[in-house]
Amino acid sequence: MEILFWLSSLAVIYIYIGYPVLLRFLPKRKQEEFDTTNITPKVTILIPAFNESKVIAATINNKLLQNYPDELLQVIVISDESEDGTDEIVTEISQKDPRVTLIRQSPRQGKTAGLNLAMPFAQGDIVVFSDANSHYHPDALQHLINCFKDESVGYVTGKMVYVNDEGSLIGDGCSAYMKYENHMRALETNVSSVVGVDGGIDAIRKELYQPMTSDQLPDFVLPLKVITQRKRVVYCEQALLNEESLSSSQSEFRMRVRVSLRAYWAMLDMKHLFNPFEYGLFSLQLFSHKLLRYVAFIPLLVAFISNGFITGEGTFYSATFMLQVIFYCAAAFVVLNDGTKNRILGLAHYFCLINIASAMAFIKFIKGEKIVLWKPRVG
Repeated sequence: MEILFWLSSLAVIYIYIGYPVLLRFLPKRKQEEFDTTNITPKVTILIPAFNESKVIAATINNKLLQNYPDELLQVIVISDESEDGTDEIVTEISQKDPRVTLIRQSPRQGKTAGLNLAMPFAQGDIVVFSDANSHYHPDALQHLINCFKDESVGYVTGKMVYVNDEGSLIGDGCSAYMKYENHMRALETNVSSVVGVDGGIDAIRKELYQPMTSDQLPDFVLPLKVITQRKRVVYCEQALLNEESLSSSQSEFRMRVRVSLRAYWAMLDMKHLFNPFEYGLFSLQLFSHKLLRYVAFIPLLVAFISNGFITGEGTFYSATFMLQVIFYCAAAFVVLNDGTKNRILGLAHYFCLINIASAMAFIKFIKGEKIVLWKPRVG
């Protein structure tokens, strides 16, 4: 049991601490010098939407008001058979501004199928992906585009900043999680390529886009397809996106289950990328950042159970078991006391939430379940 405890504990430490530390010591890519002038290729922004009448107008206007040449910008909204007036809102905007186009997907087939449908209509050399509730900072688009000065870059992801109601523990958990993820992406960019992106503020060279099956997660699979074409995926810290976090634990949990399930299938579909002889350091990054992270619930569970069996072996084991019990009780306390505002307790709750969601998704994955359609913004 002691061996199991130590092996599982070391696995958890590596997943959350060891891997980021390792990235600091891995060989860094040689940084090329580029002039500071902006590049301005033709750009198409794709916005998938399903029943987003409350936010779609503001999101489209946010894109049209970017500090980017008007004549070089195209916005396409892909309505996945919306029923709430989303199409009418987009049509009204398009009648006033020819840069905006509505494509209606019917019957509903999901976000990925919608992107496949819209790509032939994209006139831009660079295609940008936005969520229906994503608000870019004024210069975000230009920062994204400037990253393509580097010919080795095929895909760019920006920095998501969650905004949430004051005192929302789920929102605080999302924010802390994204700060951690963004730090990792900055480190990974310096080494090789980013593993995993934010679908709300991403960009790809149009010629690198490859159609995906409707059940595949575009935020995960599409960057991996770029890697297979020997181009890099990089993180642009200056390209800022504001997006409202979910305030409900139930909604966040459902969203995490959905994303985790699709990520498991994505890793299976793109399993050839785990070959280090073919993809070098990126294979290590994919294994460490994604595969191990999504199955972290296994060593966490093993560490807890094995520690419980060896508490009588010494004070150290009793102390580590007690620390684990306190940590999980703190997470449970948040569930039982929905009104608590303690951020430390909230972080413990969010950590457990994402790992339980991964475990739930893993069970669904083993059973062969897939998710294509869902209702955005409610999980």
